[in-house]
Amino acid sequence: MMPLMIGTTELLLIGGIALLLFGGKKLPEMMRGLGQGVKSFKEGMTENSTSETEKDREQPKSEEAEESKNQEA
Repeated sequence: MMPLMIGTTELLLIGGIALLLFGGKKLPEMMRGLGQGVKSFKEGMTENSTSETEKDREQPKSEEAEESKNQEA
């Protein structure tokens, strides 16, 4: 099975069909919205990976606090 590769001709054809369907005024607005959606998705993924890293850092601290409490008692 061949990998799906989109060339210049296919991109131009898709762009032409989109231009015919949505018109010249609506297409830039749609692309801007798509770009903002991708940007917010990337930011969300970055925040998610950052929060997971912070959770990993916090977990040993809480274990150390429990151990010190156990040693004191």
